[in-house]
Amino acid sequence: MVAPQAVNRIDPSPAVSHPATGLSVLARACLGRRRRALAQRFSAPVLLGSGQPVSRNFPANTYPFRASSHFLYLAGLPLAGAALLVEDGKATLFMDDPDPGAALWHGPSPSPADHAEAMAAQAVYPLAELPQHRGEAVELPENLAQATPSQKSLLQALVELRLSHDDWALAEMRWAAQVSVLAHQAGMAATRHAATEAEVRAAIEQVMMAHQCPCAYTSIVTTHGEVLHNDHYHHPLHPGDLLLVDAGAETPSAGPQTLPAPGPFPVGFCPPSETSMPSSWPPMMPALRRQNRGWNTGIYTSWPAVP
Repeated sequence: MVAPQAVNRIDPSPAVSHPATGLSVLARACLGRRRRALAQRFSAPVLLGSGQPVSRNFPANTYPFRASSHFLYLAGLPLAGAALLVEDGKATLFMDDPDPGAALWHGPSPSPADHAEAMAAQAVYPLAELPQHRGEAVELPENLAQATPSQKSLLQALVELRLSHDDWALAEMRWAAQVSVLAHQAGMAATRHAATEAEVRAAIEQVMMAHQCPCAYTSIVTTHGEVLHNDHYHHPLHPGDLLLVDAGAETPSAGPQTLPAPGPFPVGFCPPSETSMPSSWPPMMPALRRQNRGWNTGIYTSWPAVP
């Protein structure tokens, strides 16, 4: 078994939002510009829900929550059980106060007013007051096949808006890419001593957790790369094996690669880094690929097996 290793940590730039510091000045400015840009493309009010955590075996035990992507794009905070009304480029947050007993279990949390101020929203109301403020606001369709003309126009406006990244989005993706590179390098080092795929996965995800970056998706760490989206990690590692790794920190930043298991790596092997990227790409900014989850950064490398 691989013993826990000290994590080579890096600090995010001031442009990056972080759980310890909240939304950056750049983030707040970009959120305002995004809302105004949406109003220029779609004149009607827009109502976006964040979603609710999904329970596992009882209500209080939930799966990790990730807010709706379009809500995140215009609100900037991963709030559960909230709604954002965007009208004429201005934002109104609808969110209830935490349950009085929540502080006992989870500690103090910001109020809806605190969240509204952080995201530069102009107003905040409890969810019960949403019906009297929403007016003719258009929501995203639950079923695209049943979308109304207005909903289709809203979707088109959001797609057009998000096709071009602003400075905050680029800063967040660069940060996630940097953390992902560190995570993959930790996985490379772990192959020297790991007995199973699971131990390499643990080394990779330890780095993401240390930087408070959740996994963008379930990591693929497997010696059976012929199986698409392999989600088993029990296979032993043998000299000469190829270990396929597709793991990335949330923005999301995807970093599929193949590495030899176990190490060390062959003489002349060059791990992924800025120097191995084409010079036309910005620093730490791998190629962009379009997937159904949104824009992801992609690091593609093929690593030879140990002779």
